[in-house]
Amino acid sequence: MWPFTKKAAPAVETKSLAEPDAELLAILGATVNGTAAVSTSTALTVPAVSAAIRVISEAVATLEVKVQRKDGDTWVDDEEHPACPLLRGFASPWLSGFETIRDLVSESLTRDFGGLAWVNRIDGKPAEIIHYRQAIISVQYAPDTGEPTYRLSGQVVPTRDIIHLTGPFGRCPLNLAAEAIGVAWQMEKYAARLFTNGARPAGVLQFPAGVKLGDSALAKIKAGWNAAFGGSGNGAGTAITWDGAEWKPLSFSSVDSQFLELRKFQVDEIARAFRVPPSMIYSLDRATWSNSEQMGREFLTYCLEPHLRALEAALTRALIDPGDRRTFRIWFERDDLTRADIGQRATAYSSLITSRVINPNEARKWEGLPSYAEGNAFANPNVTPAKPANDNNPPIAQQQAA
Repeated sequence: MWPFTKKAAPAVETKSLAEPDAELLAILGATVNGTAAVSTSTALTVPAVSAAIRVISEAVATLEVKVQRKDGDTWVDDEEHPACPLLRGFASPWLSGFETIRDLVSESLTRDFGGLAWVNRIDGKPAEIIHYRQAIISVQYAPDTGEPTYRLSGQVVPTRDIIHLTGPFGRCPLNLAAEAIGVAWQMEKYAARLFTNGARPAGVLQFPAGVKLGDSALAKIKAGWNAAFGGSGNGAGTAITWDGAEWKPLSFSSVDSQFLELRKFQVDEIARAFRVPPSMIYSLDRATWSNSEQMGREFLTYCLEPHLRALEAALTRALIDPGDRRTFRIWFERDDLTRADIGQRATAYSSLITSRVINPNEARKWEGLPSYAEGNAFANPNVTPAKPANDNNPPIAQQQAA
């Protein structure tokens, strides 16, 4: 009843990102391309991608690398080999062995031609490992056998002077997963626009059909509206319309609330492409105290082990002479990744020593502790050696007195 007539609520128009029309795409500033794949430099800006590459390359580089010599049926460390200081110290005057190994592995994950480095020899022995910038070392493969030919600054160099680390399929994981990474990057861009500029509109201004607005008028209206209500800090203001304009709020369906879930799925998809457990790149939704240790073992077995085998072969091929490869090898110590806490290690050592599988000095060596004189005996420390049985003969002193 006048003058208290209740104004009808504005109509709510429902739209969904699951089935966007041209108008919605224009509002959100979205474009449709034939592919979502992105370049390498762009892919590395996706946190899940850079985290996966770092966790693999840095995990490999942090393992202790050894040059070992075969002594009978066992392998013993040989720190006198010329390759040992290059891998465990400085590969070149400006780059450490850790950095060289890390960069070789990361390049094998991000470049189809893999990681390449040149071994500088003096008197036939490796003296430096030079990791050149991209395209300084090139490789071409024979069409029939696949034998590589390497060129350093355009000059052919012997194959044995090149450390070359590649992945399967002739392509790196980053390029194989380019579409999945591109989708994640597009989501990152949309989220950035959403929170930076208020990209998701709360509604639209609709003018009556009889109102004709020119381009300049529309531009002024848009500029004024954005100045008053655009951005995350102006969302709570009161809107005043003109010329019969009507504010129509937009609501999004429940499908759109799954945006966060879609982003989480892309993280899992990227982890799957690099064969990294999601928990290793800090996607902890399904990580528990009970399965984290198991996922760590799977990380070593199914992710790192193929990289370690390929890297050991590449380093051995370039740093060990062909005639010495039966008796020398380059080996990465895996125990650091499967190392349990001190309580579990103490229990395991005690069980192994008690059952005489190892001696105390071997356990101390695993812990980096010095040996001691009586530690080489294989004995159960919990059992006191039995005394000889009594033969009922009197002591020798009594026999002599008698």
